[in-house]
Amino acid sequence: MLRVSNLINSVISGKKSRVLDGNIIIWNFTNRCNLTCRHCYSYADPNSKDFLTTKFIVDSIKDLKSAGVRFVIFSGGEPLIRKDIFDIADKMREEGIITYLSTNGLYINEKNVDKIIEKFNYIGISIDGIEDIHDDFRGLKGAYKKSIASIELIQAHGGNAGIRFTMTKETQDSFYDIFRLAEELKVDKLYLSHLVYSGRGLENLKMDISKEKRIEFVNFIIDKALKYQKEGKKMDIVTGNMEMDAIILLEKFSKEYPHLKDEMIKRLKNWGGNSAGKRLGNINSIAEVKPDPFFPFVVGDMNKKSFNEIWLDDKNDILNKLRVTPRKISGKCRDCKVIDICNGGSRSRAYAISGDLWAEDPSCYLSDEQRGLK
Repeated sequence: MLRVSNLINSVISGKKSRVLDGNIIIWNFTNRCNLTCRHCYSYADPNSKDFLTTKFIVDSIKDLKSAGVRFVIFSGGEPLIRKDIFDIADKMREEGIITYLSTNGLYINEKNVDKIIEKFNYIGISIDGIEDIHDDFRGLKGAYKKSIASIELIQAHGGNAGIRFTMTKETQDSFYDIFRLAEELKVDKLYLSHLVYSGRGLENLKMDISKEKRIEFVNFIIDKALKYQKEGKKMDIVTGNMEMDAIILLEKFSKEYPHLKDEMIKRLKNWGGNSAGKRLGNINSIAEVKPDPFFPFVVGDMNKKSFNEIWLDDKNDILNKLRVTPRKISGKCRDCKVIDICNGGSRSRAYAISGDLWAEDPSCYLSDEQRGLK
């Protein structure tokens, strides 16, 4: 992910950027979900049964810590479906692991909101359009109102809540409205995710936005983040699954603050672009380990080996290649002058389109000039 606001604010203020201290794991604790979202990468199903026991999860926590995991994002399916989710969060926190919650918000209520705030440092709630668009995309009438009410409830109880929005053809008409909504609600964070072709996202490949629309949206996102900084607004703007956004950030920031261009380049290179398999990993609902939630291959099975044995295996060919910086990517990435910033983008999208993990990311929208070839 690209922490746009944090980079802008830290470079201007001369303070250190928020750099990930350790690895982050997105753990799909369940494949059960009360919604049927069209872009779901895990094929979540309300009739699924949980595979992972509480004991298995808790016994794995020390292995995560020894492998350098510092953050765990609780995901699913819908993680709040599990009755033991707070116990799991407690055990994580006892080991010094920071816990985030990714939820649709439908199970948040007056009875559990304080506990959710206590157990999770941050709660991200998915909003994929205004009312009817969200409800249609998520497959449930009334879901939008309940999710918005959950954000307001968390805020009323002093919690840290944000909006997660995925850009697709079906949600694009709400793109600008999402910013207005985030401003009205005064959320802590607005996370704007590009579509990755995996799960239902692969089945619905045609739902991705056009290159022209992507460029329009990314330019707007960066402009908004720069505007918020000037106005002193504290909303954190983050983009996900499109590391090439960093080049647009660099372009626009350099025009506004030319004397700070070199410092921004330095920090973007230090950030290093796509970190799947390096600082980011995924454990799915049957304990398979992947470099990211969308990745087409598993790199290990925790039913057979511990997480640290898998993650620290220096003979794993996929992990070794992912951990080369910048990665050795073919196609237009081969001669790209900014690959040391984006690191080649999504390997999942590359494989979905070409069948080659090490091909160029087909969603890259940068011009030859932006890639330093003109």
